[in-house]
Amino acid sequence: MPIVKSVSRAVNQLLQSSGCGCGISVVPIRCLGISPRQVASDASFHSVSFSESDHPRVLITGGLGQLGVGLAKLLRKRFGKNNVILSDIRKPADNVFYSGPFIYSDILDYKNLREIVVNNRITWLFHYSALLSAVGEANVPLARAVNITGLHNVLDIAAEHNLRLFVPSTIGAFGPTSPRDPTPDLCIQRPRTIYGVSKVHAELMGEYYHYRYGLDFRCLRYPGIISADSQPGGGTTDYAVQIFHDAIKTGKFQCNLKPDTRLPMMYIDDCLKATLEVMEAPAEALSMRTYNISAMSFTPEELAQEVQKHIPELQVTYSVDVVRQAIADSWPMNFDDSNARKDWGWKHDYDLPELVTTMFGFLGSDSRIAQAN
Repeated sequence: MPIVKSVSRAVNQLLQSSGCGCGISVVPIRCLGISPRQVASDASFHSVSFSESDHPRVLITGGLGQLGVGLAKLLRKRFGKNNVILSDIRKPADNVFYSGPFIYSDILDYKNLREIVVNNRITWLFHYSALLSAVGEANVPLARAVNITGLHNVLDIAAEHNLRLFVPSTIGAFGPTSPRDPTPDLCIQRPRTIYGVSKVHAELMGEYYHYRYGLDFRCLRYPGIISADSQPGGGTTDYAVQIFHDAIKTGKFQCNLKPDTRLPMMYIDDCLKATLEVMEAPAEALSMRTYNISAMSFTPEELAQEVQKHIPELQVTYSVDVVRQAIADSWPMNFDDSNARKDWGWKHDYDLPELVTTMFGFLGSDSRIAQAN
């Protein structure tokens, strides 16, 4: 226990020096006075299903990121407004705050997170709190604390309270020695970013908790996610969001990746649909705990050409960010998601032309479709 306390104190000091005054409380199951064997025996570790309850009670951590608000909207429509709680350590915009339950939740504060789960009778937990790839490389200690220590807290609470737990993974969980075209579900990973390393850690820990304690852990490896209702958040694939904003505002876009950098991408509606589908899938249908999902794969040049069909005057230049380019060059070019399509019927709705048309429709541009000969 002295070691745990010293680690907690060190990371707490780090976060305070980084301007994030959140406390750390690393409390694994064994420190609660409960052995994993006892918990497994008492709880049986099966999630509340629709046959046992009308609707799940949902908590979303890191809910003010790119995906949380959209996921909350989708889940509230399906399960009822008051059954889905959005949480974060930041102050939400008014429209988010008044759209449904929102609470402060710091994943590094074990006691606070545990109280939220108990007091709100949570049965499903979507764990979206994380520092993304480029941001994580700029602050590795903070990324390690949030992405790994925070995950441990969530895993222990999910196991103790019999939750169905979803943790997203990423194309960043693969590395330069992984097969890139296509990348299967099971292969060498070896990422070279703290973000990727933490996601591999999450995949393996979730699978371990499933087989060791029976935790209902589910995980999807997301490609680059494109959405119109959030600003780029420091990810390597965020150029594919920025181009739309710049095209409308200035008619000029400077890309920080090489024009021929191919990466798997997905429109946010497909991403959220896949997340709900895998969470609702019968446990017996799942042959694995972590799945690739894919929709399309394109390069910055191909995306720019499609955007120019809407805004022909768009000027595109390239100023390569060596850090982001190195990250992108270590990631898959195409995902093999055949297991997701076979096991639980995954099917995407948006390809590149539909993606671009939808983005401009959402952003409300005055663009026109150029006629091609």
